Amino acid sequence: MGSKIPRILVVDDEQAVLDLLVYNLRKAQYEVQTAANGRTALEMARRDPPDLIVLDLMLPEVDGLDVCRELRRESQVPIIMLTARGEEIDRVIGLELGADDYVSKPFSLRELLARIKALLRRSQYTQPAGPAVLHGPGGLRLDTERHEVQAGGGLLDLTRLEFDLLYTLLLNAGRVLSREKLLEEVWGYDFAGDTRAVDSAIKRLRARLRSASPEADALEAVRGLGYKFKDSRL
Repeated sequence: MGSKIPRILVVDDEQAVLDLLVYNLRKAQYEVQTAANGRTALEMARRDPPDLIVLDLMLPEVDGLDVCRELRRESQVPIIMLTARGEEIDRVIGLELGADDYVSKPFSLRELLARIKALLRRSQYTQPAGPAVLHGPGGLRLDTERHEVQAGGGLLDLTRLEFDLLYTLLLNAGRVLSREKLLEEVWGYDFAGDTRAVDSAIKRLRARLRSASPEADALEAVRGLGYKFKDSRL
């Protein structure tokens, strides 16, 4: 049986952008669906979940931020936001709501395709080659076979990206990992990406850990260098 062709939902109210992305994504051997407003996008994503969503922020009826917020309540589907230059606040809010990445308009097709490829590769979960179970403070326990994280006596509802980020930090407990290294290891980028996606994902992860058990949030920002998870053995 051949491998499944990834299906991408492109959401944008500009027909020229839809046409450009549909043509190039199909050329890259992806199945493509489109929606021109947020309400239709939510209906389509719920009815037949895609493998990845390319989501414009400025949409009629339901804007991209609300679409992202709603989807993150019920889905781990990778989301790449399309933002106009200058939409700094919306971009940061989108990342904090759970978008995996963003690309600014006018965008490079080569860069967007590379990011789509990287996120799809990461979303096809395979058990990491390292230890099956990792532990941290506050009863933190990450199980790669079950794809579960426990802290404070309960299970944490993490997105796939948050799970992979926590795994990478726990596996390297005590070591400082630069934002660029995290982009490479977790997002799968082999080129310079925007590190704000890392900062927003770290912020979400810390909030989830802290809500389960304050002791489990052993993440530290090391000024000018990156992030590390405190080694609980020290």
